[in-house]
Amino acid sequence: MTSFSRRKFLKTTAAGSAAAALGNPALAELKNGLSKDNAMDHVILVLFENRSFDNILGYLYQQGEVPQFEGVVGKKLSNPVPSWAEHKSPDGQVHYGVASSMNSPTSDPGEEYPHTLTQMFNTVDEHNKFKMGKDMAAPWNAPKSLDAIPNMQGFVADYISNFTADHLRQPTYKEYSEIMTGFLPEQIPVITGLARGFSCFDHWFSEVPSQTFPNRSFWVAGTSSGYVVNSPADNFLIDNKAETIFNRLSEKGKTWKIYVGQPDPLSFTGLVSMPVLRKYFATNIVPFSEYEKDCANGTLPNFAFIEPPLVNGHADYHPSAGMAIIAGQNLALDPPSSVLSGEVYLSKIYNAYKAMGTKQAGANVLNTTLFIGWDEPGGTYDHVPPPRVPAPEASAPKAQYGFDFTLSGYRTPAVMISPWISEKSVFTQEFRHTSMIATLRKIWNLGQPFTQRDASARTLETCFNLNTPRDPSTWPNITARPAPAYVAPDPNNLDTAYSELAQAMIPAIVTFAHRTGYAVPSLPKDPNGKITGAQALKVAGEFSNEMFPLLAAKK
Repeated sequence: MTSFSRRKFLKTTAAGSAAAALGNPALAELKNGLSKDNAMDHVILVLFENRSFDNILGYLYQQGEVPQFEGVVGKKLSNPVPSWAEHKSPDGQVHYGVASSMNSPTSDPGEEYPHTLTQMFNTVDEHNKFKMGKDMAAPWNAPKSLDAIPNMQGFVADYISNFTADHLRQPTYKEYSEIMTGFLPEQIPVITGLARGFSCFDHWFSEVPSQTFPNRSFWVAGTSSGYVVNSPADNFLIDNKAETIFNRLSEKGKTWKIYVGQPDPLSFTGLVSMPVLRKYFATNIVPFSEYEKDCANGTLPNFAFIEPPLVNGHADYHPSAGMAIIAGQNLALDPPSSVLSGEVYLSKIYNAYKAMGTKQAGANVLNTTLFIGWDEPGGTYDHVPPPRVPAPEASAPKAQYGFDFTLSGYRTPAVMISPWISEKSVFTQEFRHTSMIATLRKIWNLGQPFTQRDASARTLETCFNLNTPRDPSTWPNITARPAPAYVAPDPNNLDTAYSELAQAMIPAIVTFAHRTGYAVPSLPKDPNGKITGAQALKVAGEFSNEMFPLLAAKK
């Protein structure tokens, strides 16, 4: 970062500091009888996709700028280049540096459990080299000792292996060095401006060393019912019967909604826990536009869960996934930069929250907390080894891949926004995805733990470190960088599905429909029949319109 650009960024993100320090005589009136004990009367949780802490927030602070911060500045971080790489680096290492592209990494890293084991332990079984996760076989790149401490030295090796499976050729040094990069604050001013303007957690860990569906299940249920990877997704649609926070809230008389980023026609949050949430699909799962209205009207529920567009538009920070569908083909699935699109989407969430007001009845900015999280790091580099954790169910047998769920996933970005939090707060203790449901259970009297994982998770209420709230007029003014427009691909040019998540979900919809007799007019009669891209879109549309009527496109 140039000295000029850093000065400009620090000046922008600290704009409200002087005004806040001077004090505001109207604050007593603004409090309206509320204290920091009311900070989480309402909670907004947005979950983005597939970024590590180092990748998004590693460059957030310079050395000495805050008392403690586990980032990348001042550290000599690197990963070795494996001996079997065709293109070598000058010294046999790839050293950590700054992302040179807003699409970085331009090839989607491996996400599944075997890939994550390679990334964390630098272990690659010969028979799994140059293979996608779905094509790997036991022992899944596992370390020799189950008690081994991750050395976080295998990101380059796994990226080269996965890139080769995607592209049908080995990457150049320039291409594979992308995995050892992160973004500077001025590259992603929304999430970093909010982290500096309020708080971040530098030891927030994902729950499963794997991918989206199991980690999103842990966010809301404290377990993934023994499932470790997305596929086959009918494991979740049919068999993931674990109680969720949404069920508990309804049982205890609390309100909730899942707001889905438009124009996505379905909710992956709902589908991942479909056996227990299906009864709420027609009432509690609504378009994102309803979030903006609820903020303005003071009608946010107690728990507002925001699911960004994970398919159409991909405004979720997820690395480009165009090569992850068909080997050797780069499908036009993603906007030119999902990071920039994610930034624009997050700015809308924050600005609606900031504008809520302080005196309006119901949900207002003084009694509402905004939390920004990610489901998993998605194969992007992080230097902090994850800890060992309690298995969710004490007596449960080993599940998929023989995994016993006693190893955590590694760090993801986590940012919490509230008028009751001082700027530049860094919470350095260990937190994890299940800290959210552990906190809600505690402050809302929701009853017993869901699993041993949330029972042991540190809670969030101690993070509100101010006794007088900060006037929203002094908060950071956040402006996203322009994001290139998303152009939907021609479905007739797609061989199977239209995104990585859809690739897992379309077969699950087919299986669900055939097993349950659910009517989907365009569904092939043969459960194992080939589905074209156009047909997949039609099947997904028919299924979604029936399952999620409030998300259906208005004709």
